[in-house]
Amino acid sequence: MTNYKETIERTVDERLEDYKKIALSIHDKPEVSNYEFFACETLSDKLKKEGFDVKVDVAGHRTGFDARYKSNKPGPAIVFYAEYDALEGIGHACGHNLFGTTSSLAAVGLKSVVDEVGGEIRVYGTPGEEGGENGSAKGSFVDRGFLDDVDIALGVHPGYEHTLTSTTKAVAPVDVEFFGRSAHASAAPWEGINALDAVIQVFNSINALREHLTTDTRIHGIITDGGKAPNVVPDYAKARFFLRADKRPTLEDLYKKFENIVKAAALATGCEYKFGLFQNRIDNTVPTPSFDEVYVEKLKEYGQELSAKDLFLASASSDVGNISQVVPVIQPTISISDTPITGHTVEFREAAKAEKGLESIGLGAKLLALTALELILDSERLEKIKDDHRKLIKEQNK
Repeated sequence: MTNYKETIERTVDERLEDYKKIALSIHDKPEVSNYEFFACETLSDKLKKEGFDVKVDVAGHRTGFDARYKSNKPGPAIVFYAEYDALEGIGHACGHNLFGTTSSLAAVGLKSVVDEVGGEIRVYGTPGEEGGENGSAKGSFVDRGFLDDVDIALGVHPGYEHTLTSTTKAVAPVDVEFFGRSAHASAAPWEGINALDAVIQVFNSINALREHLTTDTRIHGIITDGGKAPNVVPDYAKARFFLRADKRPTLEDLYKKFENIVKAAALATGCEYKFGLFQNRIDNTVPTPSFDEVYVEKLKEYGQELSAKDLFLASASSDVGNISQVVPVIQPTISISDTPITGHTVEFREAAKAEKGLESIGLGAKLLALTALELILDSERLEKIKDDHRKLIKEQNK
């Protein structure tokens, strides 16, 4: 183990300056979901040069990639998932320029020993964690079987302090559209069918439903099209909603209730309707504590301590939850600031290009690679983690 660790550390240290430059270049060119062309090309090209077999435009995402290196010895399939999208209008205020770079360097670090210890290393470039056009790509990777033969998945998210993998809510991002008939709103309103009335009815029915929902659920939405002129009966109206819950089964029940509301609004107003997801459904994150324990052991080896706080509260959502439903996953946070910062702020964006943020790439890559190495070498511990995960998913789905 000592020799393998030294090899990984040396590999990471030798390449760190190159990966810092990559993180800065991605930070300088922030791209939102489905448009991360520069970030995707930069990371995937670097992995090609590191000896990985790389495919771009995968899982239905033009800015997604799949990079693999398989040793000749048997062993587990390890995924390091990479995020690299930015937020609209504020850039890399969640630090994904660091996230994707760290995952890539972790894979390169582990590759330096995998021919001796066995197994397969993959880096999945997963666009649009923040949502947006064709967003939440991890759901597509799961649905299209990219995790079917995977043993574990690892990533580390930039944050103020070091924390463990946190729970997150499941969310169904839905669009509601109503189609009516236009008419003069004063001269002949009886000839019209008001699509906006149907949208308003949806909001009213949601407010009536809230009293009967469990406390972990959230429904929040906006009207994106409510008509063009007040003297014309709107023949088209549209709204967008996020439906959230702590667990996937609760969300599925909420989704059915919400669709019934939409159907009722259409029936009440005489409108036709369309209803469904506008991007991938996001599942709740199921942490596997025995997996996090391995990461914490490595963290302490570098003299680092956990915070009692979590960056991601249970009210937030992330598509890492989709992966956590099918394989054990860790997504702890790694400190990039000595002063308190909050995600999706200017302060966080600036920290993502500052020196401590850039240094976190090296620490994070070592922690992820060494965590994976531990489980390659200790098959019994890996099997226990997988068994713990299966029990947690079964408990959730009762």
